[in-house]
Amino acid sequence: MSARSKILLENGCYHLTARGNQKQRIFLDDQDYAAFVGRLKKYKRRYGLKLYGFCLMPNHLHLIAEFDEPQWLSKFMQVILRSYTSYFNKKYNKVGHLWQGRFNSRLITRDAYLLDCLNYVEFNPVRAGIARSAGDYKWSSYKERALEKTADFLLIDFLEL
Repeated sequence: MSARSKILLENGCYHLTARGNQKQRIFLDDQDYAAFVGRLKKYKRRYGLKLYGFCLMPNHLHLIAEFDEPQWLSKFMQVILRSYTSYFNKKYNKVGHLWQGRFNSRLITRDAYLLDCLNYVEFNPVRAGIARSAGDYKWSSYKERALEKTADFLLIDFLEL
C-alpha cells in the first residue's frame, strides 16, 4: 500500500495527531510525557517548527504547528515518533509498533478555526475526564498559551496579530 500524497502549503498551519497502536497507552508515567516533550523541543529547532499548541493524552497526541519549509512536516513526524518509540520500547522492554499507522494531518484554513482547534486540543483532557479543567492538565499548552505563562517553546505571539 502506498502512502497518500498530501498537498502542503507554505505558511500552512496543521493539526497533527498520532494514536497508540490498538489505542494502547503511549505515555505510562510523567517521565514518558517529559521524554516526548524533550524530543519535541529538540526536533522543533532542527525542522523549523512553529508550535502553536499541543496536548499529550495517555493514548494519543495533538500538535498544532507550522513549518518553515512545508516538506519538513512528514520528516519531523517520522523522526519524533520513531525516536519516542525507541525510548518507549527500550524502557518497557518491548518490540514492534507503538503507533497506529501513519500520523494524521489536517490543514487549518482559517484564523477562527485555528483558535477553535487550539481549544479543542487543549480541552481534550477535560472531555476525557482526566482533568477537571484545562489548567489542571500538565501535558498541554494551555497554561503557556491561555494563562500567559512564560513560553518555554510555544509560539504564542501569533494571537496578538
